[in-house]
Amino acid sequence: MKEILTDVEIDAPPTRVWTVLTDFEAYDEWNPFLRIVGKPNVGSRPQVRLTPPSGRGMAFRPEVTVAEPNREFRWVGHLYLSGLFDGEHRFVLEPLDDGARTRFVHGETFSGVLAGPLLRVSGDDTRAGFEAMNEALKRRAEESVGSSRTPRPSTAE
Repeated sequence: MKEILTDVEIDAPPTRVWTVLTDFEAYDEWNPFLRIVGKPNVGSRPQVRLTPPSGRGMAFRPEVTVAEPNREFRWVGHLYLSGLFDGEHRFVLEPLDDGARTRFVHGETFSGVLAGPLLRVSGDDTRAGFEAMNEALKRRAEESVGSSRTPRPSTAE
């Protein structure tokens, strides 16, 4: 198994970070790495498009496996079929300073016969995409805390 793990500290409570993270409709306003169409509900299969800095993106329909409001959002995706190139992508929100701030952990664990070769080619670019999204999420959540504009909350179906 291979892993890419990043994190950032955000000067906003987990509730605010979660609201920004799960407002998929607004991603085109701030998120340089991901586009998601769907709902953050366990069992759903949203349409996801990753676009790392190189621009060589990919689209897929993972299955959401964890959706704990204000704590964790996770999905599992496969390239064509399970066992070839699989990824478990996760976003974890850890409260800091009695919940006034958030440590946002963004990572993915890769497995399958193509995990090593594909990550040798695209791993650095993927990490850069994670980090770009982290910084953009930080800016967006911190801006929201200091303004009257509130991101649209996600709705569960």
